[in-house]
Order: sequence, then structure tokens, then C-alpha cells
Amino acid sequence: MKHIRIRYSILGLAVGMLVCAKESFAQYFPPPDSKGGWRTLTAPDEIQQKTGLDVKKLDAVFQYIQGSSQNGGLLVVRHGWLVYERYFGRANRQATPNTMSCGKSFTSIAVGILMHERPDLFPDGLGQKVYTSRYLPSEAFPVKDPRKSEIKLGQLLAMSAGLAGNSPGFIEEKPVPITPEGLDGWRAMVEPLAFSERLWVDPGGGYSYATASAQILAAMVRHLTGMELQKYVEIHLAQPLGWGRWGYGFHDHPEITHTPGGGGICLRATDMLRFEYLMLHQGKWGSRQLVPAEYVRKATTPSPYDPHFPYSLDFELNSAGDAPAAPRDAYWKRGSGGFAICVVPSLDLIIWKMGGSDSQYDAKDTGLPELKPYGERANWKRTVDEDDSALRMLEMVVAAVSKPGR
Repeated sequence: MKHIRIRYSILGLAVGMLVCAKESFAQYFPPPDSKGGWRTLTAPDEIQQKTGLDVKKLDAVFQYIQGSSQNGGLLVVRHGWLVYERYFGRANRQATPNTMSCGKSFTSIAVGILMHERPDLFPDGLGQKVYTSRYLPSEAFPVKDPRKSEIKLGQLLAMSAGLAGNSPGFIEEKPVPITPEGLDGWRAMVEPLAFSERLWVDPGGGYSYATASAQILAAMVRHLTGMELQKYVEIHLAQPLGWGRWGYGFHDHPEITHTPGGGGICLRATDMLRFEYLMLHQGKWGSRQLVPAEYVRKATTPSPYDPHFPYSLDFELNSAGDAPAAPRDAYWKRGSGGFAICVVPSLDLIIWKMGGSDSQYDAKDTGLPELKPYGERANWKRTVDEDDSALRMLEMVVAAVSKPGR
């Protein structure tokens, strides 16, 4: 019996070690790059064994995306391992390009954090009507259209507030022309213009991709916290996640006098992965719940505030199968120039597709000088549609997972 007890003791120790190893594996969070950064795998056989990813297929993805943007890169993380990181043109690990509309997702997450910090301000949650002087600065008033007083927070986040944006809009999943179209790009982040954007339908009556919606949210965060959105993101995301240098772009447009919440975050590639990893872990980072898990769930699944289009709280969803070869729980956010955040929870997979024109890397836009020599692609010609490239890239990376259950 003594020997049996010893065996059971040894077996128990082994099981305990396996459990601890599994828990350690599940709880891995990368330190800042300045302290070692992401754990990596480089040998194709080891990558295949530990993550089920086929490096040759990822190489094919990298070749494909070079036709979609003048500059860019591909970074892939599975099971917490950074297994693929390659760049072309002016992109590199230290680059901080203007990622355009990818910044809308950060604005959304800032709103989710604020709702948790100040629940007294949002007794109706996402149903809170926010187009009032309590939530927005004086520059937003007076309003010409009284219907704006009915706009709810969830509608601003889901692009269903009725603000005119890109055409077509969608009503109950059917496209509807918007004439004239609303503001787009940097002009929609000039707050006097964003506040004056017209309604094309009643609040909640349709979806239109309106960058002004996200800029109004940035103004709300500033008004309620007394600090610019950039500072709020610095405190609640950049510092706890351990980002390196970062900022917001559009410095070449002095008309933008506040943080451009409608887009323009300038972030290092491995730090963008940290944001995606935070989302993958339902807002948790180490022992800290940085973003309410419930808000992450609402932001990345179909929303009752947008029954018109598969767009939730400033994240694009695969719920309708827009990327048919990818799992339906996948979600993403694209930014002009070929950028794309992609998260696939069921595969424990995150992807950062970098893109961008030369101007999106220029310090005149980003306010952040380039730190490394870069490669020129002056004679580059587009061979792949920019918008389609993100979803095709996602499908190709998913196809590179030869062992989905691992």
C-alpha cells in the first residue's frame, strides 16, 4: 500500500503540474516589448505542433496582401504565440501609421469603460439618450432637427443613429441610396461638421456608415471625463497594456482640434495585437478586467441597436457570413488603406493586417517620426481590391489552421 500511495502521490503531482501548465498557458499575457514582448515560435514544425498553423500557407497570405496596399504587413497570434510577423514597404514593428477607421473600435471600448466607471450617467445603459447638453459640449447645440434628441448611445455606436454617412444605407438588410451622402474621412472628425450632420432617417431607422457618429462619441467622452479621448485611452488601455509610442493622426488637418475618435489611431503592430488579445480575452488582461466582459460581448455580437446590417458597436461581424470560409463568431474592423483588425474567438486566433499609403506613415500625418529605414514601393500597383482583401486574408489564415481544435 505504501508503494501505491507513492505512485498516487507522484501521479497527483504530475496531474497537478499539467493543470498548472494548462492554467499558465490559458493565462498567458505578453509583457511590453521593452520587457521581452510576445512569446514567439519560428520553426515551422514547432509552429505546426503547438498552434496547428501551416507557415507555407501564411507565406501565401503574405504574398497576396502585397497587392492590396503600398505598405503593410501580416501578424498572426494563436494560443498566445506570435507565429508570423512580416512586413513590406514602410511598415515595420516600430512603424506607427494612421490606421484610419480601426480607431473607431478604440472609441467604442473607451465608451464601454466609461459606462462601467460611471453607471450613474447611463441608467438606461446603451439605451441612454445622449444628444443632450448633459452628454455633449455646447458646440453641439442648438440642433436644427429635434429628432436628434431621440438618439441613443447604442445607435451612435452601431451607426444606426440616423446620421447620413456613406451610400448606400441599409434598412432591414436592404440597400437604400443616400443622396447626398454624408461626410466621410477627416472632415467627419471636425466636430462642428460632425454635430451638424443631417439625419437621413429617424434614429434607429437604418444603418449608414457615418464617421460623424464616432466623433460625437469622442466628444461625449471628453465632456463627461474632462479629458481628451487620447488621454482617456492612454490611462485605460495604453498604460496597462504596455504600449510603446503611439498617438492619433491627422496632424496635417489643423481643422481637427480634438482627438479624432472617428479614426486615426497610430499604433505599433505588436501593440495592436495587444488590443486584439484583450478583446479575445473578453476585456481581461492578466488579473485585471480592463473592459467589462459584457460590453465586449455586446460589441462583438449582433446588436439590437442595429437590426439593419452586421455591424455592432463599432466592430464588423461575420454573423451574416460575409467571410463564408471563416467561423461565424469572427469579427473585424477595417481601416482605409488596407488595415484590418481580425479576431476569431472559436479558433483562439488574432490577426493584424497592416496596410497604408506612404502618406499614412508620414510624420506630417501621424506626428510620430519614423524610427527605422524603410523600403520604397514607388512603382507599386494595386492588384487586389482593398476592401475585399481583408476578408479574403481572414479566410486564407483560417484555412492555414490545419488543427482547429488545438
